[in-house]
Amino acid sequence: MNLTHLNKKGKAEMVDISSKKVVHREASASGKIFLAADTLNLIRENLISKGDVLSVARVAGISGAKSTSMLIPLCHNITINKIDIEFEIESDGILIKSKAVCDGRTGIEMEALTAVSVSALTIYDMCKAVDKNMIISEIKLEEKTKSELQY
Repeated sequence: MNLTHLNKKGKAEMVDISSKKVVHREASASGKIFLAADTLNLIRENLISKGDVLSVARVAGISGAKSTSMLIPLCHNITINKIDIEFEIESDGILIKSKAVCDGRTGIEMEALTAVSVSALTIYDMCKAVDKNMIISEIKLEEKTKSELQY
């Protein structure tokens, strides 16, 4: 197996992407935070004392995606075209979905995953006073694509 983030001496290093072609890239990720039914009702009715949970979580997820290279040491700092975050309130929690888009030399999957993770952590933070049994789980990359740029 070829580990791209290790040099010939086995030391961690950032991958050199300077020779890669700029292409259009998209990545989608998802995750879930499990919450009590009472907590879900408080979120639906916007009665959590810290404010509008899903609006704050969306902004936090976008901000997190934009900060990925600062959080993950060997990630490249890339220009992000778009981050979308959606929430689906289910009977046992909230499903979080993100889509990240860029035109670049390297993928954007870490930004999509970070968006979901930071959104989930924000929901956790905003609800921890009323729900002591929340679980963040099932964070995964759903899809990543790349295609030639069309000018």
